[in-house]
Amino acid sequence: MVTRTPRTPHHVHMPALVTLSGRLVRLEPLSLAAVDDLVAAASEDRATYAFTRVPDGRDEMVSYVEAAMAEQAEGRTLPFAIRWLNTDRVVGATRLMHLEYWQGPMPWPPGTRGAVGDIPSVADIGYTWLGASAQGTGVNRESKFLMLSHAFETWDVHRITLKADVRNTKSRAAIEALGAHFDGVRRADSRGADNTVRDTAFYSILNSEWPLVRERLLSRMGLFEAA
Repeated sequence: MVTRTPRTPHHVHMPALVTLSGRLVRLEPLSLAAVDDLVAAASEDRATYAFTRVPDGRDEMVSYVEAAMAEQAEGRTLPFAIRWLNTDRVVGATRLMHLEYWQGPMPWPPGTRGAVGDIPSVADIGYTWLGASAQGTGVNRESKFLMLSHAFETWDVHRITLKADVRNTKSRAAIEALGAHFDGVRRADSRGADNTVRDTAFYSILNSEWPLVRERLLSRMGLFEAA
């Protein structure tokens, strides 16, 4: 008779849930409480979603939020509802995602903590969408700034990756305006929102580049640090 030793449950990395507040927006942990506002935002004008998957209708939105929360429970993503403070309503969603946790010895740069435990080492920012009325208002820029600040200044990540369908010139221009470095195009990367084979443009910001990117974003947002 073979006796099997019970497996020790695998530790699930779990970054702390946070609310990130700015001048225009507040990023709140995504939950089912935001569904009705998200449905209203996604229904305003869907013409801008040609290259972005945005749930259509309440059933799709519930499934979308539940799937994001399931990934959050596995430590793979930190999803947010974007609340536009001018209107006090949720107008879209975004995520810190593809969280990776680098373990074990390696030559970490002097003064860094070497990401272990529940602190991600690298992450993507993605799944960002806004209702039509919130587009072009500064909501997206400040949302990105808040997530980048959290990733680089609280988590001390080594890299943030941002991606866009290569055809999505508006999204790519917004990423480039952040000061992200263009890394190249991965051909036939995934299934596109329009059910074609999508080529994806990859961008990144490194930890060493964050201070300059931060200064540039503060200037673009009309914010300046006190001397």
